[in-house]
Amino acid sequence: MSTTVDLKNYRTADFFRDCVSGLVVFLVAVPLCLGIALASGADLFSGLLSGIVGGTVVALLSGSHTSVSGPAAGLTAIVAAQIQTLGSFEAFLLAVALAGVIQIGFGIAKGGVLSSYFPSSVIKGLLVAIGVILILKQIPHVVGHDADPEGEMSFQQPDQQNTFSELLLTLGGEVHLGALVIGLLSVVFLISWNRVPALRQSLVPAPLLVVLFGTFMGLLFKPWGENWEISGLHLVQIPVPETPSELLGFLRHPDFSQLGNYAIYLGAFTIAVVASLETLLNLEAVDKLDTKKRKSPSSRELIAQGCGNLTCGLIGGLPVTSVIVRSSVNVNSGAKSKGSALVHGVLLIASVAILPVYMNMIPLSALAAILLVTGFRLASPKVFRQMWDAGRYQFIPFIVTVVAIVMTDLLYGILIGLGVAIMFILNSNLRRPVRRVLDLHLAGNLTQVDLGSQVSFLNRAAIENVLDGLSHGSRVQIDASASDYIDPDVLSLIRDFQNNVAPDRKILINLKGFSRFPAFEDVMQFPDYSTSETQLQLTQEEVLELLAEGNQRFVEDRRLNRDLIRQVRSTADGQSPVAAILSCIDSRVPAEIVFDLGVGDIFSLRVAGNVVGTKSLGSLEYAVKVAGVKVVLVLGHTRCGAVTASAEFVAAEKTVSEETGCQNLQAIVNEIKPCVDSELASDRSRFFDQTGEVVSIEEPLVDEIAERNVIRSVQEIVRRSDAIAQSVRDGEIVIRGAIYDVKTGRVEFLGDGSSSES
Repeated sequence: MSTTVDLKNYRTADFFRDCVSGLVVFLVAVPLCLGIALASGADLFSGLLSGIVGGTVVALLSGSHTSVSGPAAGLTAIVAAQIQTLGSFEAFLLAVALAGVIQIGFGIAKGGVLSSYFPSSVIKGLLVAIGVILILKQIPHVVGHDADPEGEMSFQQPDQQNTFSELLLTLGGEVHLGALVIGLLSVVFLISWNRVPALRQSLVPAPLLVVLFGTFMGLLFKPWGENWEISGLHLVQIPVPETPSELLGFLRHPDFSQLGNYAIYLGAFTIAVVASLETLLNLEAVDKLDTKKRKSPSSRELIAQGCGNLTCGLIGGLPVTSVIVRSSVNVNSGAKSKGSALVHGVLLIASVAILPVYMNMIPLSALAAILLVTGFRLASPKVFRQMWDAGRYQFIPFIVTVVAIVMTDLLYGILIGLGVAIMFILNSNLRRPVRRVLDLHLAGNLTQVDLGSQVSFLNRAAIENVLDGLSHGSRVQIDASASDYIDPDVLSLIRDFQNNVAPDRKILINLKGFSRFPAFEDVMQFPDYSTSETQLQLTQEEVLELLAEGNQRFVEDRRLNRDLIRQVRSTADGQSPVAAILSCIDSRVPAEIVFDLGVGDIFSLRVAGNVVGTKSLGSLEYAVKVAGVKVVLVLGHTRCGAVTASAEFVAAEKTVSEETGCQNLQAIVNEIKPCVDSELASDRSRFFDQTGEVVSIEEPLVDEIAERNVIRSVQEIVRRSDAIAQSVRDGEIVIRGAIYDVKTGRVEFLGDGSSSES
């Protein structure tokens, strides 16, 4: 997939959307950059530099269409600790530059593939948690309580308050009337705008209008006194350089004399690992928000972030990552490509160089309203319902991630969420289901263990539990046909069971697909197809049970993995089927598949309408008296075309040869005719309209006739064949009828198994 802007399909409207989205992201990014720098204990200008680098260097090199990079709230604690540990901001900058080099190495080594292993429950938990944090953190700013800086996303704040105590202070009355009015009106405006389709789809975004409205209201309130005037902490506060030389003086450079300091390299590695982890998680999360569902190249993103951090370290900026807050605002503002991130970066440069005075007129409460509404979108109740419906294996890691991020910070919360998700994965592997089925090739239960494509040490406990639970004298088949890799510990476990445990407990074991692995061979201690021994041992009831269980596996899409070619070779010298099935010629009813059977397990006779004729009777007599089958099953099906056509011909009193030109087809209609006649006798209105014309036969009536036809075929087999009737009387076989539902794949057996009652 291309990760650059498709200029051929890039419309003027898309460019406008990117420009407007970039403007909105810029307005949100300014206070966040400043707040994160303040929370990190660094110069305010370093936060703006990081935003500029994220919006230019990283955006140019990134392959993501929607991700926006900048200083990360999740790194504030690490940044503050590293600045204090390393002794100076210049030494810290050296660590940031080296961290960028390490990240570039991660990207070149394709380290971005790690993003594929992040559980979706944790990614969704991250998105919702950010939404909840935005709501909790922005409520004070919306009402004018701006003591805590924007960008401080951790639960425990540097001012010794926490997220909830800050809310309590707000509820206690620490509000500013002017900011309160601007904030609440902005929230109402944004919500109302999003509920009107025409406005929501317009090219002019509501957040931009909110900023303009807030700035205008701030100017309007200026003469109204202290409680209404928007000033000081309630406004964006960009450092204002008096001269160009003073602007250049804001730049700081790394202290290369610290290259021999071991702590520098430890700090660089810490920053690189944490920034890479946060970037990959945020990248996965923002890809889920992308309306076009584009996939960002994760390894390329690591290289882009590494180049960004190298640049930040050289000019005095804080570490950058992909930032979910800015990225989500970007998506919600209608961004079409990464052009919006570039626009945001260019505007940050302009705000620092030429527009700081005007930017400092924007009320924080207006920007907080934008973030608050974004938070409600991310933490929608609909997401909670979806995760709840997905089951506990999805919901618990999800909700733990949400709570952990809200109650700690982004990094610790994600690690806790990942830990819980891994515990559930381990538990899932411990409880990995194995299929325990009664199969045709044995006279008891067979435990079949189908190994997956990648069998790691995590699967060892599940396999060991199954093998330990096998009863004395049982049979087990372990199938590795689909396995590309099996951990050596698992192979050792299976080898020990085969050589030591199984012989002591008289357990027979089949190993399939193991010959591809070192020092292993396939083993067949019992046949997995019907043999003469199987045929003699199985009772009629067991054969019927095998057919029912095979159909259950078919319906549940868990058919046994059989080596059909080996079965072909094994049955080349003879056959010992346990059942004969007379079914319809319909292409939707293949008996071997419907009952999950292998080569050599059954005789399969197929004729339109599953009717009884001379040749089908001869075949059944051979199956019973020569081959020794235990069960004869007549298998009809719903929506049967032969039954439908026969019913219409009989009702219309037409002959098949006259209507179709088929001279032999009449014999099949004649076999079904008695079942149609009995229905005609009971209710003719189901066949004819008020004018006496034959109507299209409805499905319920077709199915009723099909079932009658199956019962009649069972009776006709016994009536027309003395040999089969004698075998029934002697208890050698049982004849049974069944109906296959073409809509569900399920077989319903008719009667109790005796020929007389079927």
